[in-house]
Amino acid sequence: MPLSKLHVPVGMPAELCRAAGEALHLSLVDTCGVNPDDNFCLIARYATEDMIVHPTFLGERDPAVTVVIEITLLAGRSEAQKEALHVDVRERLAVLGIEPANVILFLVENGPADWSFSDAGSVKTVLGL
Repeated sequence: MPLSKLHVPVGMPAELCRAAGEALHLSLVDTCGVNPDDNFCLIARYATEDMIVHPTFLGERDPAVTVVIEITLLAGRSEAQKEALHVDVRERLAVLGIEPANVILFLVENGPADWSFSDAGSVKTVLGL
């Protein structure tokens, strides 16, 4: 049950944002074993002046068109799965015309007690984990 947040430039077309979100979800399914039905994505737009991104940290990038991807997910994926995710997401976004060098991706892991989708309580409680 990951929640993906795509932070994109304000000028990125809505269709491209949705396609990027779908590509990200498919990558999570293929590389990290995420349930195909667990698709939760928030797209946040930023004005160029509202994003501070170092243009050369660990590679060249254009801060004006950088896409930042934050994925919060349950802990437990292997480092190999995470590395595969990093590669796969960039490959899928490149097909959409998003330059891989202009993508910053990071993962935030947590546990079942950190999620709640209803008034029944946390995922841990609801599923009896």
